[in-house]
Amino acid sequence: MHNSPEEHEMGRESKVANQCEELFHRHDDNPILTAHGWPYRVNTVFNAGACQLGGETVLLVRAEDRRGHSHLTVARSNDGVSDWRIDSKPSFAPNPENYPEEEWGVEDPRVTWVEDRSLWVIAYTSFSHSGPLVSLAETRDFDTFSRLGPVMPPEDKDAAVFPRRFGNRYAMIHRPVSASSSGAHIWLSFSPDLIHWGEHQLLLRTRRGAWWDANRIGLGPPPLETPEGWLIMYHGVRTTAGGCLYRLGLALLDLDDPRRVLRRSDEWVFAPETPYERQGDVNGVVFPCGWILDKHTNVIRVYYGGADTCLALATANLADISGYLCMCPVPKTRKRAGMTVSSED
Repeated sequence: MHNSPEEHEMGRESKVANQCEELFHRHDDNPILTAHGWPYRVNTVFNAGACQLGGETVLLVRAEDRRGHSHLTVARSNDGVSDWRIDSKPSFAPNPENYPEEEWGVEDPRVTWVEDRSLWVIAYTSFSHSGPLVSLAETRDFDTFSRLGPVMPPEDKDAAVFPRRFGNRYAMIHRPVSASSSGAHIWLSFSPDLIHWGEHQLLLRTRRGAWWDANRIGLGPPPLETPEGWLIMYHGVRTTAGGCLYRLGLALLDLDDPRRVLRRSDEWVFAPETPYERQGDVNGVVFPCGWILDKHTNVIRVYYGGADTCLALATANLADISGYLCMCPVPKTRKRAGMTVSSED
């Protein structure tokens, strides 16, 4: 007996939903970093870039002071969970005298090891009267930093650089916002030198109506290279009667051409559930800026902000994520200037 197309699709959706529920697991010690354990007075700590540097896990944590302005502070741990050694003062403070776009703070860093430069590139949000924009900086040791300056005009944020070039071009994902736009979508741009960016193109659209990612979307951690493609985790925002609700979804980009979206999850895969995610300065938020893949165990550690108030950790197995994405839909495509790009409603 053969299943009808409708029964086949229902079966596929059921498998996707069941596997989705088991992808990410919160750490028992969550939240792993809070303002109460900080070596100097801050209001909240959250939204950290992450990397493995030698035998240490290094987090570049967004810390908000009691003015409401943010800076970045380095925290190091041998196991990536506990016994954090936190810098005694801001590691990367705003420098409005030389970079006026940082007048109101620096926020939400994403950290990428860029192979041909042999250093870490940090994409972060600079905030001032002009609005948020994307800036870049570099470091080799997270002790000293060199700014490249602003690379996108406002309003733009949620940016990360890919770890390698495509041909002779660097690539960066970011999220510009237009006052006339029906939503905030994810874009892709290219650069020969990390300073001058062009070839801007839409990568992922928000979905309309009742979708969990109907109003705004933005990149989470930097793109992660896997055998199947570039793994993307992104946040989606839906405006509800109780306010904005942030949930997380997944997508997969082509390894050789990141303009091509291979898969995108219909369902969200992680959402605010615990008190430290649902109650804080901004209720109902899970917001990852960093993840680390252990290539020996195939386990991904995702570091995320909870309710804009604390930092938490979730883990997942890369094979499980890849298997889940393989069952997700292939996005609809449309033609533009001789290329194929994704198109979502």
